[in-house]
Amino acid sequence: MKKSSTYTTKLNLDQFEEILIYFTTSIHKKNTEEEVLWNLAKNCIAKLGFVDCVIYLLDQHTNILIQKAAYGPKNPKDYEIYEPVHISIGQGITGTVVQTGKAEIIFDTSQDPRYIEDDEMRFSEICVPIIANEEILGVIDCEHPQKNFFTEQHLRILKTIASICGIKLHQIRTEKKALLEQQQRLKIQSEMADLKLKAFQSQMNPHFVFNTLNAIQYFITSDEKVRALNYLSVFSKLIRYYLKNFEKETISLSDEIAMLTWYLTLQKLRYDQRFEFTLHKVLNTTKADARIPCFVLQTLLENIIEFSIFNNKEQAVINIYFKISKEKVEFDVDFNFKNSRSGKTNYLPEYRKEISKWQDQIRMLNLTKNFNIKKRVLLKTKGNKEFSGGQVVLCLPNLL
Repeated sequence: MKKSSTYTTKLNLDQFEEILIYFTTSIHKKNTEEEVLWNLAKNCIAKLGFVDCVIYLLDQHTNILIQKAAYGPKNPKDYEIYEPVHISIGQGITGTVVQTGKAEIIFDTSQDPRYIEDDEMRFSEICVPIIANEEILGVIDCEHPQKNFFTEQHLRILKTIASICGIKLHQIRTEKKALLEQQQRLKIQSEMADLKLKAFQSQMNPHFVFNTLNAIQYFITSDEKVRALNYLSVFSKLIRYYLKNFEKETISLSDEIAMLTWYLTLQKLRYDQRFEFTLHKVLNTTKADARIPCFVLQTLLENIIEFSIFNNKEQAVINIYFKISKEKVEFDVDFNFKNSRSGKTNYLPEYRKEISKWQDQIRMLNLTKNFNIKKRVLLKTKGNKEFSGGQVVLCLPNLL
């Protein structure tokens, strides 16, 4: 590196400290990158007696240096940059500094083929990288029309300023990222709470409750009191289960199977025995029980039953299998329908629309709890393309 000429703008130690103290205190209350960079360009650089300065930030997605703030001819008014320039990594002196991570002083730019003329030709240039946590965030690039203007003292003070700037930019980005993550978590939690509330409202749906009570009342008036008491007992157990476990995130599999039995029994009563169901429990290990996320299974079964009834399907048969292992619980629902009362049904769009409800619930559980619930859906059709059933397999984590 060549020595500068006798013309230098030297700062004494007090002036050096004054500039650093000014910059450090002035950026303390700055909350955005733009505020920090413009404060650096307009106030701090001006105190150094420079006539031109441009601050670039590196776009991490495109690897392009973008002019963000300036002092001098590039900043004719307010907080605007005249004809902002974009520079690739490795291009020109600024691009080279980003590529190498090393500051440079160019005493005579006319002798350096890397020099890129921006608004006008200047013969001296000093470029310092802005670095935080070993990551290059951008550069401070200053030019002067006179050759050999910049000194080692300028280099030292710009390196110090760039270091302070890098720390502040990193702080702003970290806080912004944390805020965005918090907002995303709150949004997901809100959506999850909404889904959970909808699931509870579905379970306590007035039509389900009143139809069940009407059916029980019918058995009482028909002098089938034993049958009425049996159904009333099942109904009360189901209601107590909902109220007891509404706020829980997980439930024992044995309790969930009991709940599903009660629920399907009442749905079968409600819909005049238009479907049959069987629950099968298979142990892959000696583990007799497991814990799984609450209410996912009922939401899926409700979708299947409501679709069957809505499309007038006859004699639906639902087989439910539980395969339990140490790590997971596989929930396999196989359902088959006979011909509908009204003939062929345009089934697919409605089915997809209905089934998305439980898929949304799974998606939110995976996002909020990282359960990694996996699903597989198979639709069955007959020769005439009429929907005849399907299979849904859920792989749930064993949270025991």
